[in-house]
Amino acid sequence: MENLIDGLSLENKTYNDIIKLRYLKEIDYYQKKRDKTKYYYNFFRFSVTTGSILLPAILSIGQMDPTKLPKNFDQISYWATWIISLLVTMSNGFLQLFSLDKNFFNYSVVVEQLKTEGWQFFSLSGKYNDFDNHQDAYKTFLKYIESIKRKQVEQEFSSSKGDKKKKPEFDFKKEFAKFKQEANNTGKSIEESVVNTVITNSVDNLAKPFINSQDDSNLVNKDAIHLEINNSTEHKQTPPPINK
Repeated sequence: MENLIDGLSLENKTYNDIIKLRYLKEIDYYQKKRDKTKYYYNFFRFSVTTGSILLPAILSIGQMDPTKLPKNFDQISYWATWIISLLVTMSNGFLQLFSLDKNFFNYSVVVEQLKTEGWQFFSLSGKYNDFDNHQDAYKTFLKYIESIKRKQVEQEFSSSKGDKKKKPEFDFKKEFAKFKQEANNTGKSIEESVVNTVITNSVDNLAKPFINSQDDSNLVNKDAIHLEINNSTEHKQTPPPINK
């Protein structure tokens, strides 16, 4: 690939060196991290899988007739199961501690993204199809490379378990007092205030997926939706009682 980079028609030879130092070095760097992580990931996963298979097999052999088992088999099986259990627990703990599965997948994805970006740039295809030459696409190419690098770093060092905000507990007395106050202010009954609040929340939840910004909220005619729901609830007939 170095020969291909040297053959690019760029204004300055320094641009070719920048691509080598930044682009090729990044691919080599993530390939090494991917291969190293893959080795440990496969090793610990193999240990967990093999130990999970051997452990019940050894325990099941111990249920046989003691006269048919080798001498001191109980001691051998005890220490064997203890060592295998410890190995499985440690292997699974290392997998979770270092997030080997997650890092292996992330590094593999980054390597393929960098390779795809490079081949599209070299062939002026894909997102670079509108550029006439490599010089015009040079800065755009570097911008995408840095974007891929930045996203990977943010994903690697960001906490996988963010601080989850606890939902506030529902206070019935407080909510009932709020509905009562609203009913006194509007002259409506408490039942109508509750229904109006439920409709308002429902309309907001329905409109939220279609609103991308504050300006888009004007496009949603919530009053019309309120009126339509109110009309449908007012004209809804109560079913007759069932005669036993």
